[in-house]
Amino acid sequence: MNYIKFILTGIVFGIVLAKSQVISWFRIYEMFRFESFHMYGIIGSAVGIGILINIWIKRKNIKSISGEFINNPPKQKSIPRYLIGGTLFGLGWALSGACPGPMFILLGFGYAPMLIVIVGALLGTLLYGVVRNKLPH
Repeated sequence: MNYIKFILTGIVFGIVLAKSQVISWFRIYEMFRFESFHMYGIIGSAVGIGILINIWIKRKNIKSISGEFINNPPKQKSIPRYLIGGTLFGLGWALSGACPGPMFILLGFGYAPMLIVIVGALLGTLLYGVVRNKLPH
């Protein structure tokens, strides 16, 4: 029963993504061909809202649900980390037509082939965990 708020949040998130056409393969195709601003606008607004929320958290010293101060340590900057990771993520997104959130929404809409994509994403995550110490971080 403690997880009901997470289930409801996931349902609302799924409805918002579906209604905004973020799960549409055609919209993703348009984005990768630079034919439409729709997806870039959604992604850009999400990034902008995330930045504003992080600034607000830092200024107001907001605490987490467990009562601890939220601390975002600075990330290590390295070109290979973001170039390789971003390329792999983008290729997976372009090939499957979905990034991690919409994968589950599309499965919920009844697109059974998304199971293959989800299994592939999980195997990729497992592989990353195995070779993580050998990668340039």
